[in-house]
Amino acid sequence: MSSRNSQSNKAAARERLRVERERQAKKDRARRQLVVGVSAVAVLAAAGGIGYAVVQSNKPTQWEAAAEATTVTAPKNTSGTNGTTVVIGKPSAKKTLELYEDSRCPVCATFEQGVGSTIEKDVESGKYKIKYVGATFIDNGIPGEGSKNALSALGAALNVSPEAFLKYKSALYSTDFHPEENQDKFAKDSYLLEVADTVPALKSNAEFKKNVENGTFDAWAMKMNKAFDESGVKGTPTLKMDGKTVTAQGSDSPPMTADQFTTAIDAALKA
Repeated sequence: MSSRNSQSNKAAARERLRVERERQAKKDRARRQLVVGVSAVAVLAAAGGIGYAVVQSNKPTQWEAAAEATTVTAPKNTSGTNGTTVVIGKPSAKKTLELYEDSRCPVCATFEQGVGSTIEKDVESGKYKIKYVGATFIDNGIPGEGSKNALSALGAALNVSPEAFLKYKSALYSTDFHPEENQDKFAKDSYLLEVADTVPALKSNAEFKKNVENGTFDAWAMKMNKAFDESGVKGTPTLKMDGKTVTAQGSDSPPMTADQFTTAIDAALKA
């Protein structure tokens, strides 16, 4: 082979090698750009996810938003600021019994089971009116939402009628439905509606059901709890008449039986 041909072959080989190197370099650059691009997208996606999570964690809960609401839908049969004054009874009744309760309170349940029917009869006869003040503090001590949710549902019952409210309150506190204090059953709308099915005025009542499930009176419930907090009452059940606490004779405790209650109320009515 001549030296000329040999040089030509070597030159051709070098050119092929150069072209191959350039082609491989382009592939490497494209691969690096793809990796960088995917990494950037992943970083942005992660940052976006973290940002979304931070925003979500800083959003107020349903009940926090209800407590901060400036517009409050109050049930019918209420009066006062934000409808937090709930007085039930005949206008002719001269005195009013203030009743402070928390729906999850086990002592309130015992009180209602022993005395509730007597209160209903007294109110119906015009012996006195009752002013109901609902509390939700047990949801804080034993974390949950049952006190708030039940109070909102009581608002939905009051929106139907004062009588429906009293019957529903009695059913919630009954031995059949009142849960143990650490069981947050009232947090479930389905359970509150199950209890309501025992009250004729609420059973199959579409408006009542809608108001419970939509939380129509959630903000009202939170304003009612604020009224309780501002009352200075420290526990439930608490009974007051003419600004004085009504207790069982010879004790500092609320009357827990019908006989104790009647004795205490008769004394308060005469005072």
